[in-house]
Amino acid sequence: MSINAETLNRRPIPARNSSWAKGFTHWLVIRGITPNAISMIGMTTAIIAGGLLAATTLNFASRAMWLVAAPLIFIRLLANMFDGMVAVESELTSKVGEIFNEVPCRISDVAVLVGAGFAVGGDPVLGLTAACIAVMTAYVRSALMVADAPSNYSGIMAKPQRMWVVIACALYMGFAPTSWTPQWGPAGNWGLLAIGLIIVSVGGIITVATRLRYGIRMLQHES
Repeated sequence: MSINAETLNRRPIPARNSSWAKGFTHWLVIRGITPNAISMIGMTTAIIAGGLLAATTLNFASRAMWLVAAPLIFIRLLANMFDGMVAVESELTSKVGEIFNEVPCRISDVAVLVGAGFAVGGDPVLGLTAACIAVMTAYVRSALMVADAPSNYSGIMAKPQRMWVVIACALYMGFAPTSWTPQWGPAGNWGLLAIGLIIVSVGGIITVATRLRYGIRMLQHES
C-alpha cells in the first residue's frame, strides 16, 4: 500500500488507536510483513470463509463450518486495519499499493456475501445482490474521490457493518439449536442468512445514497 492522501485519510477505526493494535503493528513491521502481504492474507481468509459458508449445505460438520467462518471473516477485518497501519509505520511506498488496498477488499466482500447466499438459510440471488451493492458502495466512494470530493466512509452499512452482520449470523447458526432457526420465504427455505443479506442490501443502498448526497454536496460547494 502506498502512502498518499488516500492512505492517510483512512477509514475511521477506533481500535486503530488502541495500544494492542499499535503494538501488533510494530511487531509486524519489525518482522518485515508488508502491507500488501497483509491485504492478501485478509482476502484469502475471506475466500475460505465464503467457501465454508457455502459448504454448510452439505450437512457435514456444518456447525464447525459456521464457527470457523466467523473468526476468518473477523481476521479479514483485522487485516484491512493492519495493512494501512503497517504502511504508515513502515513508510512503504508502492505504485501498485492502492490496487492491493482496494481489489482484495472487493474480492473479499464478494466471496463472503456470495458464500452467505449459498449457505443454509441463504439465497444465491440475495447473496449476489448484496455483493453487487457492497461493491457499489466502494465504487461510489472511489468515483467521488476521483472527482475531488473528500474521502467518505460514512453510511449505516459500510464494510465493517456488513461483515459483522454475517459474523453474527454465522455465530448464531453455529451455536443455536436447529429448532431456533427461522424458516420463511417463497418456498419456506429462507432462514437467518436471508434476513442478514436483506439487511446488508437495504443498508447498502442507503449507504450508497448517503455517500452520493454528501459527495455531490461537497463538490457543489467547492465549484
